[in-house]
Amino acid sequence: MARPAWPRHGLPHRMSAPSPEPEPNAAAPPFLRLSGVRKVYPGVVALAGFDLEVRPGEVIGIVGENGAGKSTLMKILGGVVAPDGGTIDIDGVTSQSFTVSESIRAGIAFVHQELNLFDNLDVAANVFIGREPCSYGLFKIVDTERQSAAVAPLLRRLGANFSPQAPVRKLSLAQRQIVEIAKALSYDARLIILDEPTSSLPLHETEKLLEVIRALKTEGIAVIFISHRLHEIESACDRVIVLRDGQFVGNLDRAEINYQKLVRMMIGRELKVVYTPPSAPRGQVALSARDIRTAAYPRQPVSLDLNRGEILGLAGLVGSGRSELARVIFGIDPSYGGTILFEGKPLALGTAGDTATRGIFLVPEDRKSAGILLDLSIAQNITLPNLPAYSRGGIVSPKAENARGERSKVELDIRAPNVKTRAGALSGGNQQKVALAKWLAMNPQVIILDEPTRGIDVGAKFEIYRLMRGLADAGVAVLMISSDMEEVIGVSDRIAVMHEGRISGSLTRDRFSEENVLTLAVGGNVDETGAST
Repeated sequence: MARPAWPRHGLPHRMSAPSPEPEPNAAAPPFLRLSGVRKVYPGVVALAGFDLEVRPGEVIGIVGENGAGKSTLMKILGGVVAPDGGTIDIDGVTSQSFTVSESIRAGIAFVHQELNLFDNLDVAANVFIGREPCSYGLFKIVDTERQSAAVAPLLRRLGANFSPQAPVRKLSLAQRQIVEIAKALSYDARLIILDEPTSSLPLHETEKLLEVIRALKTEGIAVIFISHRLHEIESACDRVIVLRDGQFVGNLDRAEINYQKLVRMMIGRELKVVYTPPSAPRGQVALSARDIRTAAYPRQPVSLDLNRGEILGLAGLVGSGRSELARVIFGIDPSYGGTILFEGKPLALGTAGDTATRGIFLVPEDRKSAGILLDLSIAQNITLPNLPAYSRGGIVSPKAENARGERSKVELDIRAPNVKTRAGALSGGNQQKVALAKWLAMNPQVIILDEPTRGIDVGAKFEIYRLMRGLADAGVAVLMISSDMEEVIGVSDRIAVMHEGRISGSLTRDRFSEENVLTLAVGGNVDETGAST
């Protein structure tokens, strides 16, 4: 079937500034409508029968926990992925999906959290990158004057305090986001999607960006505002859509938007992971991080203590800085300041080898690219970090490797025909067990698990939980980074929550609740009684 002819709202090569939009009209019909849109990945319903209407000049907030379906929805709107069901209607033209170029022609533009700008170019060149106006003679030459003249009115519309000739490398984050929005306007965008636009902005620059959103609204340009900063959602949005586990939970109109109501709607489920208490009181502090600064948040010092015999859950939303902190502690990434103490003695920062010799290990988030080698056998993966222990005269003994592999296979219940099986042939849960086994064979003192059960089935999850509790009961200090709220609450003895590069709060078990964890994760406060404020 031939694709529908989408309306061409703003051709990419058009260089004149778009004409002013009419004032927003609350009664205006929607120009974009999603009906019953569904997307399923293997074993996961990412989006289930979702409906959405967008009207000119409307600011719509979309909120939800990690994995709620926000990213999938945005990819469908951008034409990056095709839905498995439902329809998309733009200006009365209906289809089951559309491409990236069709999305752009339909007037949909994105400003991603990770900005796509070239520091070595000026503002005008970034706005029209790949679409430069040129003059032709003996050579094709970019007409920089025409380019700057086309960008200047776009910047005026956005209240920018910099010129089209300004080098991007000298702009602040908020100014760079204005450049991205100017780029969207150059395509005559009718809907601009802002994905976590304020996540790295200080307060004064955040307010400037909110002013820009209000200006877009008065010009009849619709905005979808995705943010974990719920107070900003309250301030900026005409209505808010809440997603949870791929499902539409509710729609709040302007008068109904309330911080506490949003938190409750984002949670709204019964916990299924049952907590197993430790067999003995927690021991002494094994590892201390003091004022650690990471590349992602060089101005935010992070401090935490990890005790022997406990599982410390490190919670937070995507981008909060959890994995970056783990990588600095393990020594993969350099620290921008601070000290790490192991049993009271400083560790050399940025040296994973020194860290590993002390028995401090990291099981990374991406097990396939960083945790195991898929083409090696189970036994080879387990013994790889400590080959001298399985060598004679500098030659690795396959017999010794296989013997270690067999012990780990039994201890961790790794399900495979034998230890010579390629790691790439295993299920996700068994691959994770292999990633764990290689460190368990080296007598860990501290083990950091980054998203330990992501992408594995329920049965394997509970086996990993059992292994973690066994390690803690044996006196190992366990730091578990997880985006799964049930997991964090059901497995941890104590929870530290990160928000934008800092520890926003810590919770003992008597104060555990999804509402408290989520409140801290979005930058709120929890008082001494455990009540969110």
